Amino acid sequence: MRYIIFLLLLVSFKSQAQWKSFIISVKGDTLNRLDQNDKKQGPWVVRVEELRGEPGYEEEGFFEDGKKTGLWRKYALSGDLIAIENYKWGEKDGKQQYYTKMGDLLREESWRATNPENPYDSVQVPDPVIPNKWEMKIVKVEVASVAHGVWKFYDPETGFITKQETYFFGQKDKKDLEKKTAATENKPPAEKPKQVTDWEKQNSGKKKVKVRDGRTAF
Repeated sequence: MRYIIFLLLLVSFKSQAQWKSFIISVKGDTLNRLDQNDKKQGPWVVRVEELRGEPGYEEEGFFEDGKKTGLWRKYALSGDLIAIENYKWGEKDGKQQYYTKMGDLLREESWRATNPENPYDSVQVPDPVIPNKWEMKIVKVEVASVAHGVWKFYDPETGFITKQETYFFGQKDKKDLEKKTAATENKPPAEKPKQVTDWEKQNSGKKKVKVRDGRTAF
């Protein structure tokens, strides 16, 4: 029995010896690892205190060779989930979601990261002459991550989409620009959908109550 315990301790020591520094979580997991080249590796918990009026936060996710990768969760210092972000090559990539402290979805963003080892990307673009025809082109992406795809903005009270924007490698879709221009020409605002007005009538005067389910830690 003592021999088995000794072997387990030896394996644990060897696995941890590869790290220059680390911390142990309450569950016994190895977190916040720095390898011998001072690069962050594996699961991390990052805490940023409030500073000059800017709210603090805590985020948790994974590093690979010093760069954020995969899914990251961000919490207010009170423990409320305020963001779910996705990373690739250390930059935002894919869907990002942001919430109020009550857990209501505020907006969804769509980003595309660029491989730092290959700043070129293959994309399909519409033919300027022939309708409904697309062709593949090689483009150079000048920044590490750009807005790319559909962005949705929500009314946190109703959950309905209040605005939607489409981006193509950082450029806003022309149709969205036309809508924005029309809105500034003193035109009357569009009427709310019937289901929204019905919902508001039924819930007017009611106090909204939310139940938090807490945060998930490593």
